[in-house]
Amino acid sequence: MRLGVLDVGSNTVHLLVVDAHPGACPLPAHSHKAELRLAELLDERGAIAPDGVERLVATVRDALRAAEDKGCEEVLPFATSAVREAVNADAVLARVKEETGVDLQVLTGEEEARLTFLAARRWFGWSAGKLLLLDIGGGSLEVAYGIDEDPDTAVSLPLGAGRLTAGWLPGDPADSADVRALRRHVRAQIARTVGEFSRAGRPDHVVATSKTFKQLARIAGAPGSSEGPHVQRTLSRRSLEEWVPRLAGMTVVERAALPGVSEGRAAQLLAGALVAEGAMDLLGVEELEICPWALREGVILRRLDHLPEE
Repeated sequence: MRLGVLDVGSNTVHLLVVDAHPGACPLPAHSHKAELRLAELLDERGAIAPDGVERLVATVRDALRAAEDKGCEEVLPFATSAVREAVNADAVLARVKEETGVDLQVLTGEEEARLTFLAARRWFGWSAGKLLLLDIGGGSLEVAYGIDEDPDTAVSLPLGAGRLTAGWLPGDPADSADVRALRRHVRAQIARTVGEFSRAGRPDHVVATSKTFKQLARIAGAPGSSEGPHVQRTLSRRSLEEWVPRLAGMTVVERAALPGVSEGRAAQLLAGALVAEGAMDLLGVEELEICPWALREGVILRRLDHLPEE
């Protein structure tokens, strides 16, 4: 069957269309995305502003049209931290349903972590052993650990690259005092959860998903996207520690000129790098591998798991 998954994230609204059936690898057929940066459109009360709601409704409507054009039998719509944490979330969800007919399912942070972990487990397989997963989104950081398809431990922290950039790094280039303050904040937040993972023992394999990690790996020398999803891409903590001060000294325009860094994400790359560095350091990770699958694939795989056998 042809499935669409509609991901209303903190940075983008992304429709991924795949051809899939139980027991087979979902094959991407179409991708439709728009950058809304909802995490940066919250007003002083923490509400999504009227302009942001209008843009969200229009974008969801466009995505539905694209799903229809591509012949999707079913669309799986969900929203993550930007909508989840908005004080007017219920009103926003009601407006989207009224205007488009789409009933957005709001995932909790733990659900995000568990579904992303499922995708990584399916990608790397059982031979990966005990798996530690890191995922940096626009609004949150997810960390999960386990040996099965459902992790033993899964946490979500409000350390997304978009959220932190908007709240902590107003300068261009960033002010050094702001960078130090954000570094302290990030590490203090992550340190609160380290014990949960330390008690579980060392992982056999550490993996990371998300645009942030992919871009950090790319600027550190990993192969580009043109070489396909099956090429191994890694990121070492040593490389990251060398890049953080370099990124801190760059303007947004200079970061956007780096290999693999998109113009729309360049502003967030420094905050994302600080989160990645802090997580790898405090969790004792020397090197991790980039996983091409993430939350959207996890949602698709879970849906396929619940289809009746023919």
